[in-house]
Amino acid sequence: MARLVGKIALITGGGSGIGRATAMLFAREAAQVSVVDWDRAAGEETVALIRASGGRALFVPTDVTDAEQVEAAVQATVREFGALHVLHNNAGGSTKRDSRVTDAPLEEFWDKMKLDLFGTWLGCRYGIPQIIASGGGSVINMTSIFALIGTHRKDAYTAAKGAISALTRSMAVEYAAEKVRVNAIAPGATATARVLKLIAEDGVTGKSADSQLFGLVQPEDVANAALFLASDESRSTTGHILSVDGGLTIS
Repeated sequence: MARLVGKIALITGGGSGIGRATAMLFAREAAQVSVVDWDRAAGEETVALIRASGGRALFVPTDVTDAEQVEAAVQATVREFGALHVLHNNAGGSTKRDSRVTDAPLEEFWDKMKLDLFGTWLGCRYGIPQIIASGGGSVINMTSIFALIGTHRKDAYTAAKGAISALTRSMAVEYAAEKVRVNAIAPGATATARVLKLIAEDGVTGKSADSQLFGLVQPEDVANAALFLASDESRSTTGHILSVDGGLTIS
């Protein structure tokens, strides 16, 4: 039996990479999926792929750093599908501009805080009330393996992702009584177009990838972790940071 029958899921950054892999997997497991992305062409392509496979999906163009747009995306999802059970705050990322605290441009710090941390905060701010109204469900945040280990020249990104890990644990306590599970995934270097570009450019991501015992993580591997956290199989799991890192943290 499909694992997400009757579930409505909203996935930010669903137009590409991990977000697209997760959206397509959720749809195959019978979820109805709201694909949220700032890139209209990418988001619409994900929806087209889902529909071509017989799934039901909606695209909502959204800048996750804009409170009004995030609220509107949640409302559009509930209006289309009637409920919200799974929120996957996947949108985010690092850039080659990141560096040490003493070297990184100030705007890089605030850019990472706004996209990664504030984008996650907004998704939860507007998504969690709808999950509660739908009878409970799952929030899946996206942190990073860099929030769990020391690394070089990623201090802005690491700070934002570390904050997401802390926020995940805090919200897990806050919303447990209302039947909302809150967990996060910490991927290692993953074979998405963005990460492959960083491997070629920044000299840090590639070193991390080389240390992963199983090599680059595939987007589908992260999607499988998200599926577990979205499904009722994780009904007793909350406040957990699930590493999908090819063995980086033990290498």
